[in-house]
Amino acid sequence: MASPVDESNSPRPGNDQPMVRVTGLSKSYRTEASEPIHACRDIDFEMDGGEIVAVMGPSGSGKSTLLHLIGALDTPDSGTIEVAGESVTGVKGRRLAEHRRRIGFVFQRFHLLPTLTAADNVIAPLLPYKVGFDKRAKAKQLLGAVGLTGREDSLPSKLSGGQQQRVAIARALVNDPMLVLADEPTGNLDSQTGNEIIDLLFGLRDRLGTSLMIATHDAGLAARCGRVVQVRDGRITEDTGA
Repeated sequence: MASPVDESNSPRPGNDQPMVRVTGLSKSYRTEASEPIHACRDIDFEMDGGEIVAVMGPSGSGKSTLLHLIGALDTPDSGTIEVAGESVTGVKGRRLAEHRRRIGFVFQRFHLLPTLTAADNVIAPLLPYKVGFDKRAKAKQLLGAVGLTGREDSLPSKLSGGQQQRVAIARALVNDPMLVLADEPTGNLDSQTGNEIIDLLFGLRDRLGTSLMIATHDAGLAARCGRVVQVRDGRITEDTGA
């Protein structure tokens, strides 16, 4: 899946530099009854470049929160986060935008814009930026790479759930990310389509060296990953890579 890469937006860590380093990470939320929910509690975690990590745990265990904090979609109460050797903690403005450009996000509910075609959904993250390549040509290339050649002008309503998730994966790749965070990417799909989506994600690592962190309830998916991190009540209770 060769594609133009803006190296300034996709720095890769050195061989001795972890892709992700989390230290003392904590995040709590308040309920209507003002009782705090501890989504992450003093988490320490490292992930190497090119690694595929499954994050498992029951609903409410903190899986999604951990991914959202690493991707800077949310901010921690305490602790530090480094991605490719750069601190993410407390970044704002332009630095925050640059960090998010280095990461691809894949969500359970796809989050496609219903009035945009498949190609325009893929292009959407690029719209605020000047890039040194043809945006539409890259969208077409990425959609072809995920098996959607000829569906570039289709609206999401004309695509199956699996096809919509393929568009979401193409969108996640449009900035040539060094890290992809996938939050229950197969949760709304049947088993066969889910396996096809995972094959696509795993192919990223094989072709591009992309690191993958996948939050999932699916034990079968987790078994295919090189490492499984179990989370419960906001804490890491087991890590097969530790």
